[in-house]
Amino acid sequence: MSSENSTITVRLVRSFEHRNFRPVVYHGVNLDQTVKQFITFVRNDVSLRTGLPPPFKKYKYDTMKIIHQAHGSKTNELVVSLEDDDKLILKEDSTLKAAGVANETELAFFCEEDYRNYKANPVSAW
Repeated sequence: MSSENSTITVRLVRSFEHRNFRPVVYHGVNLDQTVKQFITFVRNDVSLRTGLPPPFKKYKYDTMKIIHQAHGSKTNELVVSLEDDDKLILKEDSTLKAAGVANETELAFFCEEDYRNYKANPVSAW
């Protein structure tokens, strides 16, 4: 499979406390683009995507983290693992491929500030 035809699932995380997220699947993702380019693309796509509730479209997503890779072990965290940020949070100037993204990788897309707050006090509100 060439790197231009990768399928990536992006989990839009609006609230960690309320486990409020929506998965969006992207086909034909070029893994040679930078993380910053992909973030810009997804942010634009989400804002125009029909079927997503307005709170998801207008949210201030700014950070991507690998949740799951094909044939890897799934985390037992319901929204996103709080471990290995240095390895799993994608750096904007890296390419997707260099950041560890491969076909069928699942990414969380969230607001870093929310994530830090949740990490400091990981309580679920439900």
